[in-house]
Amino acid sequence: MRLLMFALLALSTLPCSWASTPIIRNELREVNQLLIVVTENWASTKGKLVCFEKRVNGTWSSVFQEHFPVLLGKNGLAWGIGVHPTQKEKMKIEGDGRSPAGIFKVGKVYGESESLPKGSDYPYHKISEHDAWVDDPKNPFYNQHVKIEKLKDKPNWFESQRMRLGDPAYRWLIEIRHNSNLPKPGYGSAIFFHVRRTPERRTTGCTVMSITNIENLIKFLKEKKNPHYILLPRKEYDKRRPLYKFPKL
Repeated sequence: MRLLMFALLALSTLPCSWASTPIIRNELREVNQLLIVVTENWASTKGKLVCFEKRVNGTWSSVFQEHFPVLLGKNGLAWGIGVHPTQKEKMKIEGDGRSPAGIFKVGKVYGESESLPKGSDYPYHKISEHDAWVDDPKNPFYNQHVKIEKLKDKPNWFESQRMRLGDPAYRWLIEIRHNSNLPKPGYGSAIFFHVRRTPERRTTGCTVMSITNIENLIKFLKEKKNPHYILLPRKEYDKRRPLYKFPKL
C-alpha cells in the first residue's frame, strides 16, 4: 500500500504529459548508459557531466571519479525534442542560443581523424569536404547529415551547410539526437557534444568540454548499451527521478 501511494504521489507531481505516457519508461528499460547534466536552473550556462552505467541488478553506478565540467548554451536551456514527451512551452527554437533540455539518444561520433581514440568502440563517421549538416529550416534536409558523392554535382545550398574542417573545437562531434526523428523545421539543429573553445566560452546550444574529457567520453560509449543524455534543471530532474528511476546525484 505504501509503495502504491508513493507511486501515485510521484505521478501527481509530474506534468500530465510525463505522468500519462510510457514513452520514457519503455525507452529507459533498454538504456544501460546515461550521461547526465543537472543544472541549477533554466538560465544556467554550465554544469557537470556525470556518466552512469547500469549494473546487472538494474541499479546505476557512476563510472568516472571526476565529473566533467561542461559549458552549455549562452542563453541557458529550453525544452528540446527527444525521447521524452514533447512540451508545449519554453521550447527550443533555431538560433535562440539555448541548449535543449530533456532526454536524448546519443548518436554517432563525427571527426576528421582516421579513427576514434584508441580503446574506443562506437559508430564513427570521418568528415570530409563531402559532408554537410543542414541548419536551414527551409531546407528539406533540415537537421540531417548529408554526404554527397561528387562535389561537381553538389546542390546550390551545400557550401553554406558544409561541416567545418580544420577547427579544433570540432575535432570530435558526438551527436545529441535532439529533433532528429522527423525533424521539425525551426526547432533546433546540429546539437552535439564537442570540444570547448575556452574554459568560459558558452555555446549556441551544444554541450562542450575539454578534449581530454570528450575523448574519455568517446571511449566510455558503447552502442550495444544504448547511451542516452539527460539535461535538466535540478527541479525538473528531482520531480522525475523517483518515477523513472533516474540515478541519484
